Amino acid sequence: MKRSDINRIMAQAAEMIAANGFALPPFAHWSPEEFAARKDAARHVIDARCGWDITDFGAGRYDEMGLFLFTLRNGLLADLQKGGGMCYAEKLLISRRDQLSPMHTHVLKAEDIINRGGATLVVELYGSDEAGRFDERAGGTVWCDGIRRDYAPGDRLHLAPGESVTLRPGDWHAFWGEGGDVLIGEVSTVNDDETDNIYRDPIGRFSEIEEDVAPTHLLVSDYATWLA
Repeated sequence: MKRSDINRIMAQAAEMIAANGFALPPFAHWSPEEFAARKDAARHVIDARCGWDITDFGAGRYDEMGLFLFTLRNGLLADLQKGGGMCYAEKLLISRRDQLSPMHTHVLKAEDIINRGGATLVVELYGSDEAGRFDERAGGTVWCDGIRRDYAPGDRLHLAPGESVTLRPGDWHAFWGEGGDVLIGEVSTVNDDETDNIYRDPIGRFSEIEEDVAPTHLLVSDYATWLA
């Protein structure tokens, strides 16, 4: 992805987030230079990979297959492994109209996916085989706002603003906005985007960046190089 496109997507996302009554934390507004100057104090933000995240899943077709994310808070895997401490995470996501977030599941993470505003969020569901792999013949069970919902393979949930679904490891899911863009909330156990996303098809989680302009804000995938 071009950095200029990433900057544009950030600006559009910030407008949608504000329009729905949410405010991003102060570090969201830091320039790369300010982030570098405050990196020691912001060590948890960096280590937990909180912040801006924009991906086209390596396909180069962001409008068709992509996702905007902002990780507001996140614990560390060590806390989750010991069963104490900061074992949770929270994100805001934006799924554009008909923009696919492709079929995937997680090894560790359980998550609530919440329609926070906008159009309808469609979530397509499949179950797993005994080894946890995608199974086009398997269904399963999720909870929608705490209400049990059994699903057949390929069933689609249509979540209106305020509605949610709880997904556990082994619940394979893809999602997109229907009828318009959707602001999504995600509340989960500790999030590890580097190792805990298992995709049905062999795709990349993070995008390669073409530096055609300077970044407005750093992505979480920039931290290792820009803040070294």
